[in-house]
Amino acid sequence: MANRRVNRARELRQSAGLAATRVWEQVRGGLIDGHKFRREHPVGPYYADFACRRLRLVIEIDGRVHALDYVREKDGRRQAEIEALGWTVLRFTNDEALLEPGRLAEAVRRHATRIGVEG
Repeated sequence: MANRRVNRARELRQSAGLAATRVWEQVRGGLIDGHKFRREHPVGPYYADFACRRLRLVIEIDGRVHALDYVREKDGRRQAEIEALGWTVLRFTNDEALLEPGRLAEAVRRHATRIGVEG
């Protein structure tokens, strides 16, 4: 089971699109106030695009397919389940991630301040 999860996470990382790659460049190694993120990190039965365990924060990067009604409904159920596990989910579109990278960093900082965790 553990090997299957590791292999799946590896596959997801290797197939990441441009927006996810750019976000990883922004959040890796604690670049946002020392908060370390992991890529394709398991949260319950799901794989979060990016997760910071210290902040209990998930960042999801949504491509165009996420605008479809059935995908949006599925995303909503998935997000509710992740949040029921005590995590906060922040969602950004590919365009937001690529064109407004400062918004993502600011959202992480706001979340950290809200929960009282300093960098």
